[in-house]
Amino acid sequence: MTSPARTLSKAGDGVRQFNHETISTGGDWQYPPHAYNAIGSLAYLVRMLPQAIEQTLRPVERTHEQGRVAVDGGDPMAAVAELRGAVAHAVILAQGLSEALDLMHSAVAPMGLDTRGLPEFED
Repeated sequence: MTSPARTLSKAGDGVRQFNHETISTGGDWQYPPHAYNAIGSLAYLVRMLPQAIEQTLRPVERTHEQGRVAVDGGDPMAAVAELRGAVAHAVILAQGLSEALDLMHSAVAPMGLDTRGLPEFED
């Protein structure tokens, strides 16, 4: 059984792999449609981040409601309030990133490759 934290770790590993695979162009990573597909996938991932970010708060909220949150040398109420604020801020930033990626996706959508004069694309 996979834990929620492990699932997110796998998503991070996938982004890391993408970063390594796209350091240079070639093969399946050289034309505007390749960027279009990648940006679309990245936009899909980022659109889900606000919900994922909010749901990371659930175990803390549940434990807090039961009066069981312990904080090393600190006040649990203040720590939970700080976390709630940080989550709200992260959600806003993720929504902004999602909007930016949608703009990128729209900007690259009409782009293609002019194959005129390229021997590998001649009939």
